Amino acid sequence: MTIKIGDKLPAGTLTEAAHFDEAAGCPMNPEEVDVHAASRGKRIVVFGLPGAYTPTCSAKHLPGYLAQYATLKAKGIDEIWCVATNDAFVMGAWGHDQGVDGRVRMLGDGNAAWTRALGLEMDLTPRGMGLRMQRFSMLVEDGVVKQLNVEAPGKFEVSGAEAMLRSL
Repeated sequence: MTIKIGDKLPAGTLTEAAHFDEAAGCPMNPEEVDVHAASRGKRIVVFGLPGAYTPTCSAKHLPGYLAQYATLKAKGIDEIWCVATNDAFVMGAWGHDQGVDGRVRMLGDGNAAWTRALGLEMDLTPRGMGLRMQRFSMLVEDGVVKQLNVEAPGKFEVSGAEAMLRSL
């Protein structure tokens, strides 16, 4: 069953590698992030996407949220989360390459457990990508979904930063 407006975020653990070792050229020391604890008492924009380094995700989705960071913060958003079914190292490296610099939390759901709990999985096995997350955005307040925008397959129309800003 797909998550809907008014639902509490499902319990889950994501991973985050927020520290990058320039000498080693890679993210270091991934940490577990308990979704309920991390969302408690906060107003968060969560956006999910099929994967790091994929074309639309790298050219539009993540860059849009980085470009609108200050505007989202001014509208009372405490944090912005980018979630994909990649591991924390890949998410950390992608965030480093995109110049995230702490503005967006790059969270991995490597085994897609949280993705499945949301009901937002899609099977891209025929394309060699395995189980992935659908493209979406949501506004979460104190762990409860207040807005949810799920893209139709292959589309990028309702989950970007501009669309989120229009709905705030």
